[in-house]
Amino acid sequence: MGRLAGGAVSGGLGGRSFFHPVAVTRAVRTLASSGPRLPLEEALLGLRFYGSLPRFLRHPISSQEARRTLRWRLERREVDFLALARRAIYSNAASPYRRLLELAGCEYGDFERLVRKEGVEAALVTLYGLGVYLTVDELKGRRRAVRGSATIDVAPSQLWNPSSTVHLLGQTGGSRGTPAPVPHDLRWVRDGAVNKLLAIESRGGRSWRHANWETPGGGAIVQLLRFSAIGAPAVRTFVQLDPAIPGVSPAYGRRVRLLRWAGRVLGVPQPHPRYVALEQPLPIAHWMAAVLRAGETPHLMTFTSPAVRLCRAALEAGVDLRGAQLTVTGEPMTAARLAAIRRAGATVVSRYGSNESGTMGYGCLRPEAPDEIHLWHDLHALVQPGSSLPDSGLPGQALLISSLRPTAPVILLNVSMGDQAELVQRACGCGLERLGWTTHVRTIRSFEKLTAGGMTFLDTDVIRVLEVVLPARFGGGPTDYQLIEDEADGGGACLRLLVHPAIGPLDADAVAQVFLEVIGSESPSQRIMALQWRAGGVLRVERRPPLITASGKILHLHQERDPVAP
Repeated sequence: MGRLAGGAVSGGLGGRSFFHPVAVTRAVRTLASSGPRLPLEEALLGLRFYGSLPRFLRHPISSQEARRTLRWRLERREVDFLALARRAIYSNAASPYRRLLELAGCEYGDFERLVRKEGVEAALVTLYGLGVYLTVDELKGRRRAVRGSATIDVAPSQLWNPSSTVHLLGQTGGSRGTPAPVPHDLRWVRDGAVNKLLAIESRGGRSWRHANWETPGGGAIVQLLRFSAIGAPAVRTFVQLDPAIPGVSPAYGRRVRLLRWAGRVLGVPQPHPRYVALEQPLPIAHWMAAVLRAGETPHLMTFTSPAVRLCRAALEAGVDLRGAQLTVTGEPMTAARLAAIRRAGATVVSRYGSNESGTMGYGCLRPEAPDEIHLWHDLHALVQPGSSLPDSGLPGQALLISSLRPTAPVILLNVSMGDQAELVQRACGCGLERLGWTTHVRTIRSFEKLTAGGMTFLDTDVIRVLEVVLPARFGGGPTDYQLIEDEADGGGACLRLLVHPAIGPLDADAVAQVFLEVIGSESPSQRIMALQWRAGGVLRVERRPPLITASGKILHLHQERDPVAP
């Protein structure tokens, strides 16, 4: 497991130590500000974070350094992958991947020969065929990994890189289950910042005024750190939840105070978090408009659905966002969502990733699909199962992710996050391709199933109904409708179709009828099931805003119950 205690805490500031007694006292007071019962482990984690900030903040990455680093990584993909496998898997008795490789009869010598002979991606496909992979349920510990007669218990913490130093703890979004802690190593944060700098430069954004709008937590702090690492500290940070309310970890406030104080001392100012609710995004729109009036370009990083809400609110209020730049993640970028953002005058680019992997790709600047991204294959390898090993339960277009860099805090080896997509090799001519990122990933959708009353849905089955059909018929936009799987009293099936009250008066029965008619047209069996749902009252229309996950997302399909492992 990554080191969570101990380790050197050092740093320098000019001619005096950053750990001058007065400085240490200030840091300790900050860590203790929430009360006297701060756990020792949390205090040590805070001090390590504090002690690592001087070196991190005082050495921003230059464009030349970033380009050299990327070329070096691309040349060393096989070497880095083998080194990571040796240290984090084969030398780690706790690694579930080591057990999977043992079951496949693949010792390190076999692994190395396979990679050197076939290359990284071909080797990963071969290993998948031998049962070396994890599904999303196995990754998150919701289901045991069963390979033949062997059963492997997987705990998320067993996948942490034993060579990592944990500076921050974030958590998974919990969209499909209980949130789990995710470690952040500042070396990995800097690795991602190299690519962030190159991606932003490709958009002409070196002098943009940067901001983010996220939920308060480790991920929001990582974004502030990456902006600072590229020499362009964020000027605003907006949070979607009030950090003072119960349920928000006090650690977030402590880390922000440490970061802001260290930034002041080091001459790298950091913004104070400002609470802006998802339902009231106009303060952000007004900030962006003010930056535009000053002749500069505002750049906001957020999730996809909050970006849609921001742009719709700006359009309704007459706030001009022409020239504003958005980078979004966390949810599918569909044609309807893209159109809603563009109507406000903003330009948007998607990025793709997960809490466990970090960012895996950045939006193509000449895309053929709304969500098309360039894979950052210097950090990750991506393969698909195809038609082999059908008993894995993974569709042929599932994305299987593997870590390449030795700084990766969570080790991934043919891991599915529950998504499928098209992998495309094409010449687009955009700046990201010229940097060497030549693999395109597009039409990224979840393949995790929602089943109610005997009918199975996929994300792709309902996106068109929720984002196109219902708004066209009853009004609203792509974030105003949501399908909820729930359980009725007595344990029966129940689906709730949430419709935002802002749409205005409508006939709930008519909404339900249109939904069932369209869903029921997919196949004869679904048509019969839709008739049964109508007769049994399985689908209920409710006038309330769609539910928002703890990480600020509005999912098309939301499960009220956590998946249960068998």
